[in-house]
Amino acid sequence: MKQKRILLIRPDRVGDVILTTPLIKGIKETFPDCHLTLMINPKTKPLLENNPNIDKIIIDDSEGDNKGRKEFWNQVRLLRKENFTTGLMPLPRERHAWMMFFALIPERIGVGKILYEILTGMKTVSKKYIPLRHEADYIYDLGRKIGVKDIPLIPELFLSEKENQSAKIKLKEIGIDISKPIIGLNPISGGSVPNWTLKNYIELANILSKSNQVLFILPNTNPQLQNELANKKNIFYISPNLKELVATCNQLSVLFSSSTGTSHIASALKIKTITLYCPLNTCSATHWGTLGNETINHIATDKYCHIQCPGNPKTCTLDEIQLDDVVTSIFSSLK
Repeated sequence: MKQKRILLIRPDRVGDVILTTPLIKGIKETFPDCHLTLMINPKTKPLLENNPNIDKIIIDDSEGDNKGRKEFWNQVRLLRKENFTTGLMPLPRERHAWMMFFALIPERIGVGKILYEILTGMKTVSKKYIPLRHEADYIYDLGRKIGVKDIPLIPELFLSEKENQSAKIKLKEIGIDISKPIIGLNPISGGSVPNWTLKNYIELANILSKSNQVLFILPNTNPQLQNELANKKNIFYISPNLKELVATCNQLSVLFSSSTGTSHIASALKIKTITLYCPLNTCSATHWGTLGNETINHIATDKYCHIQCPGNPKTCTLDEIQLDDVVTSIFSSLK
């Protein structure tokens, strides 16, 4: 019997890649002898490098090294050499629909019925929001289309012992006692989801630091926040790259955050999470909640969204969610 050679294309953000890991595991459990390749962008590669269910990773940097017509055809030739039998595309992208078409992959499955999917002869799965399901479940529909058996939709990340030890050393270097609980705060959302103001996060840190170590996790250096936190007892900050971020999250006792990629990293590592959500489908816990870990969700009410919400995730500050309630949830998780 001819070996299944499956290409799974996932070129987008951290959370989306992590929520695809149940499908990766399901493919390998259903077809243990298959060859599974992931095509991803270079920024998210650290999330998958240690995954034992992946046979090969191909980088597609459509805005960088693989940009332009010449590089597109180089990627097509690369895929054609792999002799894939199946291509899965959870994120609709015209570039990858045509790439799989010209790579002569016989079975190609995407999402929705977009014109370029029709023109390239792709099979598709629908993404209906009634009833609303979790994004990981929508992603898994592509696997179901090729006979992948259902498994628990629990994301997973894999760390080497070297990566773990490196994270511990770096935390010690900034003054953290890794033998004691560490509360992680991720105050930056990149404007992708509603989030508290930086002022709220600082007030939260001031309360928590009276009896616990608080670690601010920042994607980039933030002079404003660093000035606010300078010389404060039990409050620390770190600006790790993605590989370091995963290893750092693995040292936390609990993470408080808006609904970002960092919260999904924590959940995939089985770290407890306290997360902010709005009830709208596009941002809700039902659609984007963390999976497979202990979690407490703080969700704004429909009334708040209908009356006070500015209608823009970049400016919504979820003022209805009270500081005291979050403090109570964090201390409850620590117990």
